[in-house]
Amino acid sequence: MSVDPSPIAARGVLFAERGVDEAQAPTVEIVVPVFNEERALPGCIATLHARLRDELPFPWRITIADNASTDRTLAVARELAAQLPNVAVVHLDRKGRGRALREVWGTSDAAIVAYMDVDLSTGLDGLLPLLAPLASGHSDLAIGSRLAPGARTVRGPRRELISRCYNALIRLTHGARFSDAQCGFKAGRTEALRPLLTTTQDDAWFFDTELLLLAEFNGLRIHEVPVDWVEDVDTRVDVLRTAREDLRGLWRMRQLKRSGAARVAIPARPEPAAQHPEAVLAPAAGRDRLRWELGCFAAIGAVSTAGQALLYWLLRLWWPPAAATFVSLVVLTVLNTEASRRLTFRAAATPPGRAHLGAGLLFLVGYLVTSGAVLAFRAWEPGASIGAETVVLIVASLAVTVVRFVVLRSFVFRRAAA
Repeated sequence: MSVDPSPIAARGVLFAERGVDEAQAPTVEIVVPVFNEERALPGCIATLHARLRDELPFPWRITIADNASTDRTLAVARELAAQLPNVAVVHLDRKGRGRALREVWGTSDAAIVAYMDVDLSTGLDGLLPLLAPLASGHSDLAIGSRLAPGARTVRGPRRELISRCYNALIRLTHGARFSDAQCGFKAGRTEALRPLLTTTQDDAWFFDTELLLLAEFNGLRIHEVPVDWVEDVDTRVDVLRTAREDLRGLWRMRQLKRSGAARVAIPARPEPAAQHPEAVLAPAAGRDRLRWELGCFAAIGAVSTAGQALLYWLLRLWWPPAAATFVSLVVLTVLNTEASRRLTFRAAATPPGRAHLGAGLLFLVGYLVTSGAVLAFRAWEPGASIGAETVVLIVASLAVTVVRFVVLRSFVFRRAAA
């Protein structure tokens, strides 16, 4: 890797004019990875440089990361660095956006690092909202999202469908809470990112997804910014090849999490504390994890039991007891498990697959117990009404629920050691 620094303007004068204390303001390095972009690069850097110069209230630097281009991209980048202040060039001998970002971000002296695609498909109006939560220390990563509420996109149905399916697959297989993994508009606090960079392995397009999954798995706070995004059809992305690599990457990340190798040492974030000096806080015992889990599980269990009873009562109008019990249990078990994963045992960060597999095994036990109870009751009282059967089902379900909580907490949603 070689670096070509440009003449850097006198930052003290520049930020004194804006009323910003340079000693306190975080520095920002924005990386633009490029491969054979001699046509698009000048317009990108000129536009980005003007916006940063006129609007960004932090010391900043643009770094053009050339990924082994075979055209005049590197020469054009060096010409731009010579003409514009606060522009630098990094040349890498091998291709790969992930490789470029890992190299530049990993050696950056800036407090905040970011990147954007050279086509500027993402509107630059989202840049300051992207950087602000990082500069304040509120968040660790910030990502532009084309799928978040408020985002506006102009792109063809093919890319829209692929993007939505891919992000749905990430949520399904990893339980991810971010909405858009691959928008080329991301930033992070260097202190928080650097430990993750040592664990990332992908050198190409999956790097974004890998970084976000690692960040979420290690408890970093991710801020999403709904963006305006306009598709540029002059792209270097091989969609089918990228899709195959992404699927392999998702499987690799799943194995990495299971082995524990995805756990990295992250600087600890202070625990939440009341800001008002006279705030009246609940006793610490009232905020302990077990009490939260019991209360939340009981509430979800009550709703689930009522829902199962209602569904069973409706299904019994057409189906025999065993079938009605089975279907009502399946539907409510899926909903109950997802609620438990997102609310009751949210601190465990258990992947959806493991959560539903464990709950599925408990479902079999619950089905046998509840069905056996209803069938035994009918054998004992053949003329019993559907209402009486429903009461028996509720009692059996409550007993199963107690056992279910103990097993879920002890095994399925067991928290990893800190």
